[in-house]
Amino acid sequence: MTISLKQMRYALAVADENHFGRAAARCHITQPALSQQIKLLEEFSGTPIFDRLGKTVRLTPFGQAFIERAAPIVREADALAAFATAHKGHPVHALRFGIIPTIAPYLLPKIYPALTGALPKTGFAISENRTDKLLAQLEVGDLDIALIATSLPKGSRLTQRELFADPFVLASRKWQTPGTAPVSLADIPAEQMLLLDEGHCLRDQAIEACALRGPEATRAFAATSLSTIVEFVANGQGVTLLPAISLHKEAQNPGIRISPLTAPGAGRHLSLVWHNSTPFLQLFQKIAEIITEAGEPLASLRLLKKGTQPG
Repeated sequence: MTISLKQMRYALAVADENHFGRAAARCHITQPALSQQIKLLEEFSGTPIFDRLGKTVRLTPFGQAFIERAAPIVREADALAAFATAHKGHPVHALRFGIIPTIAPYLLPKIYPALTGALPKTGFAISENRTDKLLAQLEVGDLDIALIATSLPKGSRLTQRELFADPFVLASRKWQTPGTAPVSLADIPAEQMLLLDEGHCLRDQAIEACALRGPEATRAFAATSLSTIVEFVANGQGVTLLPAISLHKEAQNPGIRISPLTAPGAGRHLSLVWHNSTPFLQLFQKIAEIITEAGEPLASLRLLKKGTQPG
């Protein structure tokens, strides 16, 4: 027996997810099939790669060393396959496209039809995850492109193409904030700010925009989605910042009022990211152009400036 690329990919997925079930779903196989391949790999190695801890797993010391050696092998194998097919202009597999959760539900319904219509020869396998996970997957070759809303860390081997700005607005209970006049960030009561839970870049951006410090930035309440926060706002439990691209969905709640922010305001910039070594640069640049054209209108606040709610 020899170690296969498939087994290394499975081990990398388990190491990244810390969970056999999620790793199997990511690899598009059943959990028993993945577990069997990991078992064969551990039998070949003569020592466990993972410690099983109930519903989660973690790397053993040997496993950590194994993953550190397997990751570049898989990455180079993917690069070789990509090089061999680069003349075709697109990957032989479905393009693995990762999107953060505070973008996907709002932008995907607009950009997916545009992408498939403009690029009929390119398939798309789309997944949601937080920024750190997406960047890690890009680094090891588990993703081809990712749509994020933060800058890349220093020393990254990834390329970032900015798409468009996504300004923030204030969401408050409908009779809590009179009129539709712009609101200053300095006037937003910090103790009422509702945030997403740890790990979401939108949480960090809201904390920075509102200059939240200490207990204000570590409140017990932390939601897993913007929709949940909007429900709390509508019930008078606090206020929050929403990105403009979310308004066509989240601003439909009759219990909230949307107010623009006074200059300079706050917001984020959406960008498309890929590995520096990709042979599909022209394709990815085309995808960035399509996303910008289809998605940028959602980030416009011109309707709010007229005193109306976005539809």
